[in-house]
Amino acid sequence: SIHSVQRVTNPEKIYFQQGMNLFQYDHTNGSICQITNFVKGEEPSDKKDSTFLMKQQVELFQFIRDQNKKNNWSNNQDFSRFSFPEPLYIPKGELSNLQISADGNYVTYSLSSYPNDKATHVENHISKDGHSYASNARSKVTNSESSHKVGIYDLKNDTSYYVDFSGLSDIRKKPSYLTDYGDKEANYKEDRKFSPYSFSFSKDGKYALLDLFSNDNKDRWIVNIDLPSGKMTELERQHDEAWIAGPGISDGTIGWLNDNETFYFQSEVSGYSHLYAFNLKTKQKQALTTGKWEVHNVQLSSNGKTFYLTTNTTHPGNRDFYHLDIASKKLTPILTANGFYDVTISPDEKTLAVRYSYKNKPWELYIAPNIPATQMVQITHSTTEKFKQYPWREPEVITFKGSDGIDVYARVYKPKNEVKNKAAIIFVHGAGYLQNAHNYWSTYYREFMFHNLLADNGYTVLDIDYRASEGYGRDYRTAIYRFMGGRDLQDHIDGKKYLVQQLGIDSNRVGIYGGSYGGFITLMSLLTTPGEFPCGAALRSVTDWAHYNQGYTSNILNFPETDPNAFRKSSPIYFAENLKGRLLMLHGMVDDNVQFQDVVRLSERFIELEKTNWELAVFPIESHGFKESYSWNDEYRRIYELFYEELVLKYK
Repeated sequence: SIHSVQRVTNPEKIYFQQGMNLFQYDHTNGSICQITNFVKGEEPSDKKDSTFLMKQQVELFQFIRDQNKKNNWSNNQDFSRFSFPEPLYIPKGELSNLQISADGNYVTYSLSSYPNDKATHVENHISKDGHSYASNARSKVTNSESSHKVGIYDLKNDTSYYVDFSGLSDIRKKPSYLTDYGDKEANYKEDRKFSPYSFSFSKDGKYALLDLFSNDNKDRWIVNIDLPSGKMTELERQHDEAWIAGPGISDGTIGWLNDNETFYFQSEVSGYSHLYAFNLKTKQKQALTTGKWEVHNVQLSSNGKTFYLTTNTTHPGNRDFYHLDIASKKLTPILTANGFYDVTISPDEKTLAVRYSYKNKPWELYIAPNIPATQMVQITHSTTEKFKQYPWREPEVITFKGSDGIDVYARVYKPKNEVKNKAAIIFVHGAGYLQNAHNYWSTYYREFMFHNLLADNGYTVLDIDYRASEGYGRDYRTAIYRFMGGRDLQDHIDGKKYLVQQLGIDSNRVGIYGGSYGGFITLMSLLTTPGEFPCGAALRSVTDWAHYNQGYTSNILNFPETDPNAFRKSSPIYFAENLKGRLLMLHGMVDDNVQFQDVVRLSERFIELEKTNWELAVFPIESHGFKESYSWNDEYRRIYELFYEELVLKYK
């Protein structure tokens, strides 16, 4: 299959990848030629060597003599239009990320080796033929590392080489948490491993930027590679003793201004993810945006004078659309009323196609001119009349003080006074780094509807953007480093205090529930703060972080082999003996994200500890996100009944 279509400065040439090689298409004459010839395997020995066995074959077999005649004929013919580049053999590793430089003279690539980690598997018990089947899934978190090399192939000179990154700042520096385990050495004996992103080439072909992230998640480097020589120059280094991430950082926002000497990128150095520019001639870096808000999306105008930005400038729970004049750094608001403006700009940059939603209004498509004080015109109407007939609440977005004095944002769903029952439910969103106390339509739309149902029946619902949630800057994001279920759980306990002190809720009648990370927090609340919540429903929950995946977990808890204390204090399974309140667990059996084994292992702990106040509902055909309506109905029926029985019926 053809993929990775690329253009260079020469508008007549288009490059694409097929298999593990790049091809060039010239649209002036329709010709296609292969420009690389990467071959998997060891380079063969020189076939021109005349060994005894080769001579013997020629002497004995007419077939070999005939082949040699054909080869001699073909070697003397002009096959230039069918010619292939000289093969470049790849004996080990996986070749990926082939790119052509802006001038078309170099091909860059990554050569990667991955550890042979043991895969997990998920058992499917409901099948057409009545048999059960196991399907492979991810491996568990481990400190076995992938390794990557960055190669440069010089097309004109038919030479190749790998870039030397040993000069990166603190490439051997150990993370500080290792001192907790008695490791006093500041540096490793070898360079840390890293993962490269794609190259970003200046249009004139002079510069080649490369974004690198250390495998231990602590560092990001932006370097320039001189393609003819392979010399590396470090331009920007970002370090975080927790982990490098944030909007536009982990997904690598990087590009060039039209002067071909200034590139832009994002950094959390100020505590919030902002846009920066770096001039390679002057070596000067400047902040293009500042403030206690974040830049979430960046697009450069075609004339190179303006950035089109999506930010949360007006409120952490908004996604606003601005123009940023690069020369003056002036931000001009275009779409800034409450909600989320997901903007696509027309090719002539005069018109905006906008996906917009509000707290109680799902996504619709609008059109607007790309000017200040613009007015949107709605062009889709997706909801049914029946949907519109129900008075969906606009949950108020409030703040309360965490016990450390930090403002915590939350959504509140309030019942009418005549039905208020003095009971409350705290909902815990999933993913950890995700935002739900915002002014637009939630990805948790089922829960939004469920919360309306709960409020109709007298419950107050609090939906908290606890520590580690998206939208609030670096310190908020990393507050759970090395202790998941610490500061984030405390925010929910502080949220309960808000419910009791400000909204008149009975402190004995506050339940808690959530899925995935929300299920994990629910478990931690019942097992590490027993008695705080009388009941909880934990959906598709992580019970032991050593059994989750590499990419997510190692950011926050490092590795179980190097930081076992972080895993132990963050994993509910180690606190099973503390269960006091009533616990309902619900899990899909074919969950390939948080796997069914998680809830099975915790169940066995409860059984061995002779705990009786828990139950497990399994969903044989469901994965991490349920698909079938009857599964959702059964799940939320059970959750509703739990809260009714524990928070209402007991008090009648």
